[in-house]
Amino acid sequence: MPSLFRRKRLMIVLLGFIVLVTLIGFSIRDRDSLSTPEKFLQDSVGWMQTIFHKPVSFVDTTVENVQDMFNVYEQNQVLKTRLSEYKGVIQENQRLNKEVDELQDTLGKSEGLSDYSSIQATVIARSSDRWFEQMTINKGEEDGVEKDMAVMTSDGLVGKVKSAGAFHSTVLLLSGFDRSNKISSWVVREDKEEAFGLIEGYDDESGRLLLEGIKLDEELEPGDTVISSGLGGVFPSNLRIGTVEEVVNDQYGLTKTAYVEPFADLFDINHVMVVDRSVETIDTSSEAEGDES
Repeated sequence: MPSLFRRKRLMIVLLGFIVLVTLIGFSIRDRDSLSTPEKFLQDSVGWMQTIFHKPVSFVDTTVENVQDMFNVYEQNQVLKTRLSEYKGVIQENQRLNKEVDELQDTLGKSEGLSDYSSIQATVIARSSDRWFEQMTINKGEEDGVEKDMAVMTSDGLVGKVKSAGAFHSTVLLLSGFDRSNKISSWVVREDKEEAFGLIEGYDDESGRLLLEGIKLDEELEPGDTVISSGLGGVFPSNLRIGTVEEVVNDQYGLTKTAYVEPFADLFDINHVMVVDRSVETIDTSSEAEGDES
């Protein structure tokens, strides 16, 4: 019995193998059409692939979209950062262009002061509690700066050296002047002689200098130019100070006081010239006459 059982199982295995080989051979041969079972099997596999492909494709697309969103966000952050950098570069370029223009104007004005020795300097600090009164420059006694020297920009006079250190100096601005700091001045008028006066203070309310001690018979007009006279022994002559805007009688009615608008912007100063009047002017014409004689 056991041997018969084995023979039956062997026969079944052999028949199954023959059927399998036959089916394989039938399926791999060239045919123009598929059998009904093959069609059913192909369609079933296709449906299963379609069912599984859609969620997989949806998940894959969603993941790609999320990654793209993160990439766009990162790129947007990079672009914002670069845009901020570009704005900073533009502002820095504008600031540098302004400084270049100021330096060129200052150098051009320095050439005009041929009778004086001028020292180029840069403002490095302004006191927070005395912003409108004084500032610090990067030149001192080692550079030839001394106390009471005039300080100006390319536009006009801004003040004088209050104190000089070895390498830095403190400048007292015109807006910090009082009666103890005077500037001997001329008022230049058309078709008239110059009128004399003294810059003796600063009016905080109007932001103008006070030119006092003007004779009552002197007729000043708005727009007249005020320059240093050089008579006070501290400031050189012909330094531009400002223009007359208003003239009033003093409280005693003995002299006139003129309100003068400074040529220079006292609140926006970056580069200055320290003017030394100790340099003597050489009269070349006199020298030429001496040589001829």
